[in-house]
Amino acid sequence: MPRTSLSVPALALALGLAGGAFAGNALADESVTAWRLFVSDHEKPVVHVIDALDGDRLGTFTVDGPATLHRTGSGETVFAVQGAAGKVSAIATGIAFHDHGDHADIDVDEPKLLDTVFSGQKPAHFVERQGIVAQWFDGEKAARVFSEKAVLDGKAEVRTVDVTAAHHGVAVPYDNHAVVTIPNPEDASKRPVGARIVGFDGKQAGGDAACPGLHGSAGSGDIYALACGTGLLLITRKGDAPEIRHLPYAKSLPEGSVSTLIGGKGLQYFVGNFGADRIVLVDPSEAEAFRLVQLPTRRVHFVVDPVRPQYVYVFTEDGKLHRVDVVKGEIAGSLTLTGPYSMDGHWSDPRPRVAVAGDKVVVTDPLAGKLHVVDAGNFGKTGEIAVEGKPFNIVAVGGTGQVHDHAEGEGHAHAH
Repeated sequence: MPRTSLSVPALALALGLAGGAFAGNALADESVTAWRLFVSDHEKPVVHVIDALDGDRLGTFTVDGPATLHRTGSGETVFAVQGAAGKVSAIATGIAFHDHGDHADIDVDEPKLLDTVFSGQKPAHFVERQGIVAQWFDGEKAARVFSEKAVLDGKAEVRTVDVTAAHHGVAVPYDNHAVVTIPNPEDASKRPVGARIVGFDGKQAGGDAACPGLHGSAGSGDIYALACGTGLLLITRKGDAPEIRHLPYAKSLPEGSVSTLIGGKGLQYFVGNFGADRIVLVDPSEAEAFRLVQLPTRRVHFVVDPVRPQYVYVFTEDGKLHRVDVVKGEIAGSLTLTGPYSMDGHWSDPRPRVAVAGDKVVVTDPLAGKLHVVDAGNFGKTGEIAVEGKPFNIVAVGGTGQVHDHAEGEGHAHAH
């Protein structure tokens, strides 16, 4: 998809500059900060785009069903996985960075719902690594792999990797290979029993890695992890292909296992659920790799802070947001934001979700129709954003770049 950088007047507005800030017809080098929130509704097939800095609505896109949202590492694309509707839609976020070594350029454009849509039986787990996406469909015998760039360019260039039988699993893309889950041979409706490395030529590389009760996956640094009933499978690259090793749970841990996993940014670590009211911090480089953190009540949702890598935010059913220090392994602060959201009831009931947008932590409040905004620095609430319906899933994209000089007639301002 071709992108057009901000016009000079639009960029001046984004910077909040008066006309006198411009010398002649040139634009002085300036830093531009842009953060956008993408929020899906729990019941309606819509995705709202909100400016995270001022709360303005930038647009609303209609899709085919209620969506779970996933952003890519680049932040250029948000994928809306609509399991009940059997569709995966792509949204160009309108924010793109271009790495130049000592700085990164930024283009800021209008968000856009792209024409490329992937249809299939029960789309579920979404994994993106280094610009390559693996989209899993629970009702199909093959996972689909494609590049973010192709989607942005309006092309549906898909490769497939065989997964033996339809089941609820996951695929992790690695250039000419993918790590895919192995279905339970006795009952494919049960959790997978392991993982294997398969090339797009259909050939298997190496032996199967056992992973009973496999559910949950995440990446951190150069490691991708799959959660099992016995520990984690750690996937790294060796030469042209990935390799898998098993990290068993520590004997000091109580009975339990991880089924939801997220990966740290800036610091290499993983965070997983471990029972209803605990999380476990995992540092694969340490001899004592697992540390439990007790929560005051049951966990609803948790995310890592990509800007302040020592922090994880955990929302619990009593309406509180907790800041967990992963270095110290303890809760460093708690803040009441919403009314109670009991974890009793259906697993898919509307409950808050958390995202980090630069210096803001944003928590959805679906039953109140609003977003709560928290200052990540002092961990205090700073405001609310009203959102119609039941705002549910949320992701944030953005950052800061610097704008170059451009003379009149070039028609755009390019941001560093």
